[in-house]
Amino acid sequence: MPKLVIPLTDLKLKTTKAGAKLIKLSDGDGLYLEVLPNGSKTWRFRFRQVNGKENLLTFGPYPDVSLVEARTKRAQARQLLRDGIDPARDRDAQRVAAADQRAHTFERVARDWHANKMKSWSPQYAENVLHRLEQDIFPDIGPEPIMGLPHRRIIAVLRKIETRGAVEIAKRQRAVCRQIFSYAIQSGIADRNPVTDMADILQPVSPGHFPAITSEELPRFLRALHSNEARTGRVTLLAVRLMMLVFIRTSELIEAPWSELPPGTKQWVIPWRRMKLGKRHLNPIKVDHVVPLPRQAVELIEELRKLTGGGALLFPNMRDHSRPMSNNTILKVIERMGYKGDMTGHGFRTLAMSTIKETLKYRHEPVDRQLAHVVKDKVQRAYDRAAYLDERAVMMQAWADYLDVVTREALSAV
Repeated sequence: MPKLVIPLTDLKLKTTKAGAKLIKLSDGDGLYLEVLPNGSKTWRFRFRQVNGKENLLTFGPYPDVSLVEARTKRAQARQLLRDGIDPARDRDAQRVAAADQRAHTFERVARDWHANKMKSWSPQYAENVLHRLEQDIFPDIGPEPIMGLPHRRIIAVLRKIETRGAVEIAKRQRAVCRQIFSYAIQSGIADRNPVTDMADILQPVSPGHFPAITSEELPRFLRALHSNEARTGRVTLLAVRLMMLVFIRTSELIEAPWSELPPGTKQWVIPWRRMKLGKRHLNPIKVDHVVPLPRQAVELIEELRKLTGGGALLFPNMRDHSRPMSNNTILKVIERMGYKGDMTGHGFRTLAMSTIKETLKYRHEPVDRQLAHVVKDKVQRAYDRAAYLDERAVMMQAWADYLDVVTREALSAV
């Protein structure tokens, strides 16, 4: 007749003292507490494997693992045995899975996704995607396992980007994170995509709307730019002034190679591959953008050539000359001037468009083409490029001369 085992009690567990030899306090059905001479107490579970061999599981130390918890673990192990599963092998499999989960951090999966996708991207686009992840996402959630990453952590990262005024970037990063989670699911690393439920989390982006000053505010802005010259690096200052003169997009300016601007050139031809519509994955507009350079812009470019002309880029990154200046560099200058939220790099395009049409009285068509707003019809596009180039050259010089006049008047009024 099997020996009757009296179930353990918390009082029995607490009052049992260590002896000279190992003590076993049985709770029945293979569960017992092992009390060592040094006073440590550990839960053990003895069982027979599916193949009939005896084995032992450790449930953890007492009192960290309570009597109730130990009995729960025993019940779970016995249920596995009834289902034909070896508890020891199940434990080992769970440990491997947990280790695998810890190894598959968000950053590791994101870099794998990036390496897989970059074969179908242009080198510049691939670099930009990775750089933005390194700047905005990895510092906050990069080290965390992608499996089970909470919604609120991802939302916090996206809103952090949004609060600095980069609403469009936050929207793009949300799309990138959605793709990374999708890749993780397809790779068997994650089982859900938390970003798919974040359609209404971020502020809506107003298409084409960027903060910009008006022509009436331009004199004050120019005085602020002049007063901040001493605190602004010369290369950065030239970037701001050149952007004001030619009002191309920020990326088109700061990513420009010197090969596009040979000495003495009066026209800047930006290849279609660097243009916004040329970078589209579907149906890119393959039209180079011609920028007639006013005299003042040529002078700035030649000054810049003396500073950075020995390298590949007009505006190299200060830490890594193989990469362009950060998108935020111009924005930071504008913020230091006191125009945070009121002006952006893109705002120079809005300022130029409104002032050239309303103050200098130029027609909409040449201004629109100078902004690289390309019409969809191919025949009309070719005509526009030919028809307005001479007019645009005169218009760009008039804009530069206008800025000179406003600058002189603004500084003389100080």
